[in-house]
Amino acid sequence: MITSSSNAKVKEIRKLHDRKYRQVSGLFYLEGLRLIGEAFELGVEIELLVYSPDLLKSDFGNSLLDKAEKKGITKVQVSQDVFKSLALKERPQGIAAVVRQKYSSENSIYEGEKALWIALDSIQDPGNLGTIFRTADACGVEGVILLNQTTDPYDDESVRASMGSIFALKIIKMDFLDFYSLIEKGKIPVIGTSGSAQTDYQTFDYPEKMVLLMGSERLGLQEKHLQICDEVVRIPMIGRADSLNLAVATSVVLYEIFNQRRKRGAR
Repeated sequence: MITSSSNAKVKEIRKLHDRKYRQVSGLFYLEGLRLIGEAFELGVEIELLVYSPDLLKSDFGNSLLDKAEKKGITKVQVSQDVFKSLALKERPQGIAAVVRQKYSSENSIYEGEKALWIALDSIQDPGNLGTIFRTADACGVEGVILLNQTTDPYDDESVRASMGSIFALKIIKMDFLDFYSLIEKGKIPVIGTSGSAQTDYQTFDYPEKMVLLMGSERLGLQEKHLQICDEVVRIPMIGRADSLNLAVATSVVLYEIFNQRRKRGAR
C-alpha cells in the first residue's frame, strides 16, 4: 500500500488533473464507481486502477477490482489520505482509473448512410460539452466533432457531466477548414442554428445523414459558419431571454431531429 502522497506513481496520476499533461500523455483521470463501471462495460482502454480499501466498501467496487485482475490491469493500492489527495470528488468512493484517450479518424464522418453528427466550434465550458455528449448519446448521435479551440473533452468536469456517454460516442478533433473540406467532399448537409434565422426548428425536415453545427457559448455561429450551412433554424422564444444555454439549445434541436427520425421509422 502506498501511504505517501509524494510517491512518484501518485504524483504522475495527479498530473492528469492538468490539461497540458493530458495532452502530452494521451491519458486522463477517471473517478467514481459509475464512470469506471461504464468504462469497463464499453471496452475503454484502462491503464491502471488506483483504490483505497478504507474507502471502497461496495460490492460493485470490488467487482471492478476483480474485472481488472482478470484483464491484467495494474492495480495500485493507496491509503485513504493518499486517495483523498488525488480525488476530485468531495466524498470519494475509493476507486479511480488512468484511462487512454480515444479519438476517431476524420474519415469516420463518411460512415453510415443515416449517421447524425454534431460539430462544436470553440466551446469553452467543459460542463456544457459533457452535457452535450450525454444528450447526443440519448438521441443516437454517431459522434461529435470538436473544432478549433474547443475545451478538452477529457477534462474531469466534461467526463462527469457526460455520465459516461463520452465513451459511447466517436470523437474527432480538427480545425474548421479541414471540417469544411470533409463535408464538401462527402456532400454532407450541415444544419446550423441562429436567433435571426427564418426557419422554425420544428418545421424543418432534417436530412437522414447530417451534421448539426453549433457555435461557442459567447459568439454562437459566425458568418464563416453560416456560409457553409445548408439550412439555419431558430428556436423561438417569447420571454425576456434572447438566447439559451448552449447545451440546452443543442438538446432542443437534437430531440426534434430524434423525434422526426422516430416518426419516419414508425411509418
